Amino acid sequence: GKILFTLAILALYRFIAHISIPGIDPDQVADLVNNNQLLGFLDLFSGGAFRRMSIVALGVFPYITASIVIQLLTPVIPSLQELAREGESGRAKMNRMVHGLTVPIALAQGYGQLLLLQQSNILGPVGFTGDALLPTMAALLSIVAGTMFLVWLGEMITERGIGNGISLIIFAGIVAGFPGLLSQGFVSRDDLLGVVFFASIGVLI
Repeated sequence: GKILFTLAILALYRFIAHISIPGIDPDQVADLVNNNQLLGFLDLFSGGAFRRMSIVALGVFPYITASIVIQLLTPVIPSLQELAREGESGRAKMNRMVHGLTVPIALAQGYGQLLLLQQSNILGPVGFTGDALLPTMAALLSIVAGTMFLVWLGEMITERGIGNGISLIIFAGIVAGFPGLLSQGFVSRDDLLGVVFFASIGVLI
C-alpha cells in the first residue's frame, strides 16, 4: 500500500510538471533551454518542468534553501536553539518557519525566472506596475503555489509512503529526464539496440 501510494504521488507530480504558467509559450522556452547549457542543466534537475515553464519549474528547491537557512541560523539565534531542544513540538514549530520562509524565496526565484524569460523575448513586460502587474502576479502565484503543492506532496510521501518525500520528488525529476538526456547525447532514435540499452539503464535507476 505504501509503495502504491508513493508511486501515485510521483505520477501526480509528473502530470503537474506539464502544466505551464499563464501567458507562456512552452515551445519558445524549450528552444531557449536547448541553446543554453546552463539552463539545460537546471532543466535536468527540474525533471523537464523548466523547459515547459511549468508551475513546478522551481521544484522543491526553495524549500531546500529555506531549510538550509534555518539550520544555519539555529546555532546563532538563541530562540531557535531553544526550539531545537524542545523535541517534537520544537521541530514542528521550526518546520512551520521553513514553510513560511519558502514562500518569499519561491517568489524571488520565480521573479528571477520571469525576468530571464523577458530578457530572452519569450515573455512580455514583467513588473508590478501598469499592464505588467496582473500577468506578473498570475505567473508568480502559479509558481509559488506549484512549489508549495510539491512540498505538500513530499510530506505526504514521508508520512504515508516510503522514504523521504522531498528527496524522492527530486530523484523522480532527475530520473524522468535521464533516458531522454542519454538518448539525445549518445544514441540516435533509429538505433533500436541503443535505445533499448539506455531505456533499460533508466528503468534500473
